[in-house]
Amino acid sequence: MNQPTKKPHILFLFSDTGGGHRSASEAIIEALQLEFGDQYTTEMVDIFKDYAPPPLKMLPAIYPRIVKAPRVWELGYHLSDGPMRASALSAGAWPYVRGSFRRLIEEHPSDLIVSVHSLANEPILRALGADRPPFITVVTDLVTTHATWYHRQADLCLVPTEAARRRALKLDLKPEQVKVVGLPVAERFCNPSMDSSAVRAKLGWPQDLPVAVLVGGGDGMGPLRETALAISEAKLPLALAIITGRNKTLQSRLEATDFSMPTFVYGFVREMPDFMAAADVLVTKAGPGTISEALNAGLPMILYSHLPGQESGNIPYVVTEGAGIWAPRTEEIVRTLKNWLEHPDQHASAVAACKRMARPDAARQIARELVKMVESSRETVQ
Repeated sequence: MNQPTKKPHILFLFSDTGGGHRSASEAIIEALQLEFGDQYTTEMVDIFKDYAPPPLKMLPAIYPRIVKAPRVWELGYHLSDGPMRASALSAGAWPYVRGSFRRLIEEHPSDLIVSVHSLANEPILRALGADRPPFITVVTDLVTTHATWYHRQADLCLVPTEAARRRALKLDLKPEQVKVVGLPVAERFCNPSMDSSAVRAKLGWPQDLPVAVLVGGGDGMGPLRETALAISEAKLPLALAIITGRNKTLQSRLEATDFSMPTFVYGFVREMPDFMAAADVLVTKAGPGTISEALNAGLPMILYSHLPGQESGNIPYVVTEGAGIWAPRTEEIVRTLKNWLEHPDQHASAVAACKRMARPDAARQIARELVKMVESSRETVQ
């Protein structure tokens, strides 16, 4: 009696330390299912939380506090950003993490390993040794990409932008190792289930006013309250949707505020695809995932802050192409909104720039690259 053929298994290595590593992994897995159904099995492993020894194990928990000291973060980023320095750091940490990462490999056998975190590349490739499954890196920083993303032993490095490809080649990856595919985001950002007016009706937003969405990440960081109050004082003819994330104190304060325009205050939400589909402007930090989601939604951005280091290049990436404005001060945010309201042609130009820069097929293209690698490897073995 013939035994059923085992489905190829793809292992995703990520960690919840900023950069949208989890959401990128989930977007690729979703694309695999949309493109190939149940032909492949998938699994996600948090390299730090699930396997790293302490204190590395605590990185996902303390990361939000670390980035609240941006200058310290920037110093560490640049001090480690070079092939020799990155390699030296990895070599120094290897004796400490060797057992943990070898155990990870033993406990999660797979036909393909996908790294969606730069710090997974060196130790996992060391732990795998010579007789290993194919290894693919998916870079989730847009422009200013750290040297740890690029490992010459990776079979393929999938990058989101041409700037990231040039960086890979500068760090001695071969041209055939690197492909520009875009940043993977969930299907709902690329193909919304409803049009703008239907979403607004569902959310209770006005149909006759532009809507600006203010976001501060999952923890409600950034000048959300100051910006909202300044917009209210300016009496701009628009509606506001403010997303405070897990910051319940901020949510309560905003809900108790009397605004001069229709204002909707939310905590942590899972409806961002709907919000972006129905909005006219996004006021946000310059995170790579949020930028890519907004581009796919055709939603112009006002960027008010960034994490020095890996997000530094995101600002010129958006601004130079005309998809958004850099406005680090509250009065500049208000001025930009006022200008777009008074000059709708400039706002329309930003919408067009977003659509031009968008890569809605990125997750599906990555899924196809993964399957191509898996099947090629299986043919070689047979």
